[in-house]
Amino acid sequence: MTHPVLRRAVFEDVDEIRALVLAAYARWEGVTPRPPQPVRADYGRAFRAHRFDLLVENGALVGLVETVAEGDELLIVNVAVHPDRQGEGHGVRLLRHAEALARADKLKGTRLYTNRLMATNIALYERLGYVREKETESEPGMVAVHMVRSLAP
Repeated sequence: MTHPVLRRAVFEDVDEIRALVLAAYARWEGVTPRPPQPVRADYGRAFRAHRFDLLVENGALVGLVETVAEGDELLIVNVAVHPDRQGEGHGVRLLRHAEALARADKLKGTRLYTNRLMATNIALYERLGYVREKETESEPGMVAVHMVRSLAP
């Protein structure tokens, strides 16, 4: 049995990235008043502005993490795992990879945003050391929970 490997995405991965995101976020359909932002994103544009790291097994995309440095933090724009592979620790691995990228760039921490209605995601982030910083209404009915994790030694 092989194990998924991490690799940096190339532009040719954009269609597969979008397909994975749509599949991963399908579970939230009907939970949030609008589709989550990652479902609405233009991945051709995002690819030019953000870093994408992919978790791949036997040529199949298992998960991804999308990041961008903002000031002295690394923003985790999106972490997504294929629904058939959720619950296997891949999301944690991708988050830890993002934290390693932040450390390598000598950033003070990581930041992410999630919808307040995505309670299972919030619970996971809190177990991994993320702290709720604040909540903001990004659009009517869509409350974003701002979460940060310090990487100070």
